[in-house]
Amino acid sequence: MADVIRPDSLFEQIRLVAGLRWRILRNSLRKKNNVLDLIGMFFFSLIAALMVIGPSIGFYFAGYTLMIGGKAQGLALPFWGIFLFWQIFPIFAAGFGSNFQFRTLLRFPITGGAFYLMGLAYGLADFPAVASTCWLLALTAGAAVVMHSVLPAMLLVVALFILLNVTMERLIGSWLERLLARRRTRELFFAIFILSMFSLQFISPIQRRYIGKGGAPALRGLLKYLAPFPPSLAARVVTGTIRHNVSELAIGFLGITAFVVLFSALLWQRFAMQYRGEELSESSSLGDVARSTRSNRLAVNQALSPASGRDLRNFFGLLSPTVGGVLRKEFSYLVRNSYAFLLLVLPPAQVLLFSSQLAGRHPAFGGKGVSPDFLFPGLMAYTILVLMGPAYNAFAHEGKGIQTYFMTPLKFEDIFLGKNILTAAIVALEVFICATVLVWRTGWPTAPIVCATLGALIFTVAGQLPIANWSSLSFPRKLEFGSMRNQRNSGVAVWLMLGAQIVMATISGMVIWAGRLTGNPWFPTEAFAFLAAVAFAGYFGSLPSLTQLAEKKKETLIEALSR
Repeated sequence: MADVIRPDSLFEQIRLVAGLRWRILRNSLRKKNNVLDLIGMFFFSLIAALMVIGPSIGFYFAGYTLMIGGKAQGLALPFWGIFLFWQIFPIFAAGFGSNFQFRTLLRFPITGGAFYLMGLAYGLADFPAVASTCWLLALTAGAAVVMHSVLPAMLLVVALFILLNVTMERLIGSWLERLLARRRTRELFFAIFILSMFSLQFISPIQRRYIGKGGAPALRGLLKYLAPFPPSLAARVVTGTIRHNVSELAIGFLGITAFVVLFSALLWQRFAMQYRGEELSESSSLGDVARSTRSNRLAVNQALSPASGRDLRNFFGLLSPTVGGVLRKEFSYLVRNSYAFLLLVLPPAQVLLFSSQLAGRHPAFGGKGVSPDFLFPGLMAYTILVLMGPAYNAFAHEGKGIQTYFMTPLKFEDIFLGKNILTAAIVALEVFICATVLVWRTGWPTAPIVCATLGALIFTVAGQLPIANWSSLSFPRKLEFGSMRNQRNSGVAVWLMLGAQIVMATISGMVIWAGRLTGNPWFPTEAFAFLAAVAFAGYFGSLPSLTQLAEKKKETLIEALSR
């Protein structure tokens, strides 16, 4: 029958798949959780829009100022900024990209061209692509207000620049996922990332030496070496248009076009492998897959067996067999998930960067820098904000294994206790590392501030865990191991986390402010000790009800995690 039926055109295939995706979205809104998720993402998009509007105004005035000052070659700097943001930001925020598995397109009788165009189009739906496109249009508008004759050339070069960036972003993301599918390459990538994060401490000395004194000549000298690359070629097109220099105009256009053709060919080759059914995994054959499956089952059974939990109980002296088994399983999941390990490195790296820019002997913005008494609580609060996110989707990596919890005589209070213990241990370790880095860079804050900050952290973590456990049962979302995309919790879970963080931060700020009003520096420590005791009482009081709640949410959990 496939030889008799007339194949649809490329446009018709894309239209049919897009219509099917729209119907799936519309039908999914019949469920309450999906509606709440959509509402949560809508409000998140409003906040993201504010993050786009501000820089858009800056890019508009940058284009206007450079054109009115006769420095069109300076447009290379805005183009380079947008280019670097478009390519680097998705690596750290890949979880907020389009939530779609391209392997599902292979169930439809579509051609390779349709598969390529749909994969490219999904790249335009990512936040970096939308933000960068808005900034490019703002830059174009600012330049066109001063000189209308450059508008056609800028529109054309911006269109090529957008096509180049979305192609490169899809290519880099696809190759990174392929590389991170292997454990050895994940470890190598992880080591390179750690080294690059520690090199951030050299940013401030470089700024003082090369930019602080004669920064403009240094930047101009750097741009000479970057002239053959797309952002500099885009600025060259604008400069050639203003000067009516045909050779410079042609070199810029041909250069960008050559880059577009090169990366399009590489992306076509990469998508062709996916179109032929490439499956990324750590195994290379069916036998390896079978052996890996048997070993994974054995590992899970051993982790949840009483003997495994008994070993951990004997080691710690406090854990029951069930809690010990869950703790061992969660640690195994953490070791396997390279993306989670990447997030664990991020807070210390950010603390290192912020401390080098805002404090120390030579802050980047001049002056004496921020006092450790202010910087220490702020950066510790940022660390908690980053690390508490996974706790709001605790069953993300369970998959079909969630059914095991309902088929075995386990209490969900024990399961959550094991998961929460690992979360608390990770937070404690990260806080210790971040505090060590911060003290090394800025010195010790006063003793009352240290004690009050530690009390606030304990109160914040213990107060959020009951909310995070409820969110994990009510709004679960499946995540993939080792994948850089689709690492986003549900929209409702994200808003619950942000709301809880805001409430905890407000309470902590009021306590610290009360300590300043009373003139007693140890009052916040005493208040946080009381609040932490109340939070612990509330946490342990909420555990027994989790088993009943899990039974009510059983269908929601299995449907969300087993598909």
